[in-house]
Amino acid sequence: MGWTFWIDRGGTFTDIVAQRPDGGIATLKLLSTAPGYADAAVEGIARLAGDDPVDAVRMGTTVATNALLTRTGEPVVLAITRGFGDALRIGHQARPRLFDRHIVLPEPLYGAVVEIDERVTAEGTVLRELDEAAARAGLSASFAEGYRVVAIVLMHGYRFPAHENRVAEIARAIGFTQVSVSHEVAALIRLVPRGDTTVVDAYLSPVVRRYVDRIGDALGTTPLLFMQSNGGLVAARDFRGKDAILSGPAGGIVGMVATARAAGFDRLIGFDMGGTSTDVSHYAGAFERTAETEVAGVRIRVPMLAIDTVAAGGGSICRWDGTRLRVGPESAGAVPGPAAYRGGGPLTVTDANILLGTIQPDHFPALFGPGGDQPLDRAIVAAKFDALSAETGIAPITLASGFVEIAVATMARAIRSVSIERGHDVTDYTLVCMGGAAGQHACRVAAALGIGRVLISPYAGVLSALGIGLADVRVVREATVDAPLATVTTAADALAA
Repeated sequence: MGWTFWIDRGGTFTDIVAQRPDGGIATLKLLSTAPGYADAAVEGIARLAGDDPVDAVRMGTTVATNALLTRTGEPVVLAITRGFGDALRIGHQARPRLFDRHIVLPEPLYGAVVEIDERVTAEGTVLRELDEAAARAGLSASFAEGYRVVAIVLMHGYRFPAHENRVAEIARAIGFTQVSVSHEVAALIRLVPRGDTTVVDAYLSPVVRRYVDRIGDALGTTPLLFMQSNGGLVAARDFRGKDAILSGPAGGIVGMVATARAAGFDRLIGFDMGGTSTDVSHYAGAFERTAETEVAGVRIRVPMLAIDTVAAGGGSICRWDGTRLRVGPESAGAVPGPAAYRGGGPLTVTDANILLGTIQPDHFPALFGPGGDQPLDRAIVAAKFDALSAETGIAPITLASGFVEIAVATMARAIRSVSIERGHDVTDYTLVCMGGAAGQHACRVAAALGIGRVLISPYAGVLSALGIGLADVRVVREATVDAPLATVTTAADALAA
C-alpha cells in the first residue's frame, strides 16, 4: 500500500528508483553531498513519498569503499598469536611490479599489534594454553591508547575457535565496541588472507554501522535491506564492512543482466561510468565471482562479483602537467564537483563533454549552486578551457576532445582486462551502459573494442538502483573441510561438516 525505494548512494550522485503505491515507477538523481540536506537517500525518499507510507527500502552504498580509498576507517588493533605480529605486514610476498628494486608497501589498516600468548596445532592440539591475564593486559593497554576496534586472528582459529572466542569475550568486557573474529569473518584456512579480511571488517564495520544506523533512525520501522558485494541483499543489522566494498556496483551487474536478458542478449560487457569511477564487468550466461581480490592496496578474501574499477568518471580531473594532458585519477567528487557544478571545482571529463556539446545544460537537471536549483554553468567551463588553451597553445575544442579520448582509452583498457585478456572475443558481445556518464562515451568505447552493439536501457542512468530492487536476499557461507575427498559427497555435506 506504500512506496518501495531502491537506492544506490554513489560517490558523486545518489540514484533513486521508487515504485509508487499504484505500481508506477519514479526516478530521481541527487548529489550525494550537498548543503541543502544531510543525506541524499533520506532527502530523495522525502521528496518522492512526502507523507505517504514507505513499505521497504533497499540500498547500496559506497561508504565502505570511500573509507577504504581515503583511509578514514576506524583505528584497529590486531590481536594475533605470539610470534606472528608481522605476518600480515609480510603478507604473501607477491610483487605486482616485478622489476621494481624498491618495493613500497601500502600502509596497514591496523595501527597496533597485541601478540596473544597461545598456540593450537592444525590438528587441534593445544601446545600453549591461552594466557588470559596477558591478553587482558595487552588489550587494556591498547584500549587506554584510544583503540575501540579489535581484529582477532589466531593460528588455526578458523577450525578451532575456542581461544578466539575467549579473547573476544575479554575484549568486549574491556569495552571494545567492534570485535571482529576471524572464524566468524572468514572461516577458511591460510592465516594471511583470513587475517587481512578480518582487519578490513574491523576497520570498515563501524563506518558502515554509523551510516546504517543513521538511515535506520530516519526510516523508523521501515524494513531496510543493503546490497552486498556478492550480489545479494541482507538485512541492515547484518550488513558488515567486509561485504560492503562493492555494494553499489554489484547492483549494477544485477540490473545489467536483468534488462539485457529481457532484450534478448546474454553475452554482455558491463560499462558503469559514474561521477567518480568506472566499473567494468563480463557476463556470458552466469555471474562471475571472485573469492579473493585487492582493493585500494588491501587484500580481501570474500565472495564478490567480479568487477574491475578504474579511476575514470565524469568527475575525473583534467589537467596539463607541463608536458602532456592528464585525466584522473583524482576526482572532483560531488563537492566541489566539476567546474560546471558552480562549486568552484576544476575542469573534469564532464566539463569537456559540455564544451563538446555531448552534454547540453538545458537537458540536465538543475541541481547546482548554493540552493541546489541552478543549471550547469557552461560559461565557466568555456572560460576555464580558454585559460588552459592560453597556457598550452592548444585550441579549447582540441583540449576537450583530447581529455575525452584519454578517458575512453583508460576505460577500454579496463574492459580488455576482464574480457579480451581472459580469452573472450568481445566482437559479438553487447556493451551495456550504466551510470550517468556511460551514454556519453559508449560509442567511442565500443569502437575502441570492436563491439558493434550498445544497449542503453531507459533506466541506464539509475541501473544500479534498479538492480538493487531486482536482487534476491542471499547468504553466502564458506568453510574449510579437512576430510578425504571420498567422504565429501556434496557442497552441502561439506558445509554441514
